[in-house]
Amino acid sequence: MVEIKTPEQLAKMREAGLVVAAIHKATREAAVPGATTKDLDEAARKVLDEHGAKSNFLGYGGFPATICTSKNEVVVHGIPSDEVVLADGDIISIDAGAIVDGWHGDAAYTAFVGSGHAPELIELSRVTEESMWAGIAAMKQGNRLVDVSKAIEQYIRRQPRPSTGKYGIIEDYGGHGIGTQMHMEPHLLNYVERRRGRGPKLVPGFCLAIEPMVSLGTPRTEVLEDDWTVITTDGTWSSHWEHSVAVTEAGPLVLTAPDGGKAKLAEMGITAAPDPLG
Repeated sequence: MVEIKTPEQLAKMREAGLVVAAIHKATREAAVPGATTKDLDEAARKVLDEHGAKSNFLGYGGFPATICTSKNEVVVHGIPSDEVVLADGDIISIDAGAIVDGWHGDAAYTAFVGSGHAPELIELSRVTEESMWAGIAAMKQGNRLVDVSKAIEQYIRRQPRPSTGKYGIIEDYGGHGIGTQMHMEPHLLNYVERRRGRGPKLVPGFCLAIEPMVSLGTPRTEVLEDDWTVITTDGTWSSHWEHSVAVTEAGPLVLTAPDGGKAKLAEMGITAAPDPLG
């Protein structure tokens, strides 16, 4: 069953989303050469404490940290550690969440550590982020779940190929419903699989965490011995972007964006829903 939220419940999710946005700001500032991924986790923990919010990652299925820190060839679910030190030229995807009054927010971004990054890495992150926004733009009444998947995949497929030959749309992980739990039905593929049909219709109060993960090579992954860290099977680097988004009568509301998605959606000719928190 898909959980449909009332406007009052979306306002609570917006509160959680703004905490996630604050975590992103703090961790982005902390992601510098010489920092450890544990330093980033501590920055996130501090933000949660300041807002009186809870982590929805810590303890989830036994996960031992507040955020996921996935560097270079790590796609998702990297565990923060004192032993993982950021170096100039690295990229790192930071996935963070928060709970406010039982309602969840979840979002991720890819950061560039230091300077001197190869153009193909900069383009990888741009393509992944823009494919996320293409999916967000498809979050409107009358569409179905597959329309979001289609928008993400089509955006990626239309881009010029990188020097590695192709972009790999990660197959084993995707987006999900979100609300009273972090991971809920439905599962959102970042590509179209016709056997799954069109999926549920998007109606006001329908919320998704839209999160494309794209590599510079294979779409395939493997999990390391810690049972969490997911890497590409060919060692190519990857990018991960995510926002929690709600369908409303007035348009999409990006719950985890500081401005609710207004500026970016306006560039796309789409009016974002008013912020329920004013």
